[in-house]
Amino acid sequence: MEFPAGLVYTDHDEWLRIEGDVAVLGISAFAQDALGEIVHVELPEVGATFSAGDAICEVESVKAVAEVYTPVDVEVVEVNEELDGSEELVNEDPYGKGWLLKVRITDDSGLSGLLDADAYAAKVAEA
Repeated sequence: MEFPAGLVYTDHDEWLRIEGDVAVLGISAFAQDALGEIVHVELPEVGATFSAGDAICEVESVKAVAEVYTPVDVEVVEVNEELDGSEELVNEDPYGKGWLLKVRITDDSGLSGLLDADAYAAKVAEA
């Protein structure tokens, strides 16, 4: 299973690619594999704000509905509109075309608790 370097990962199986004060957010290959075939993604409105630990969106699969959490305070600046009708992109390319949101980080204090690719791979191996 792939966990690209250069991303940071949460204990809830989200990933972030940080680009200045904006981050691209998605779910890891481990998460999408555990969920199975993604059939719906419920994304928030652009401009919505969330605090660290909040559920920011939902991913529905044939097996379950999973909430996606933000590890830091954010404002949504873009949603991946390609997922509307093409939810399978989350399964096919979770770190590329299957990204969920772009968010502006409004408080980065939670970033220090995130995992790098090696630490996340070790966490997943224990699961």
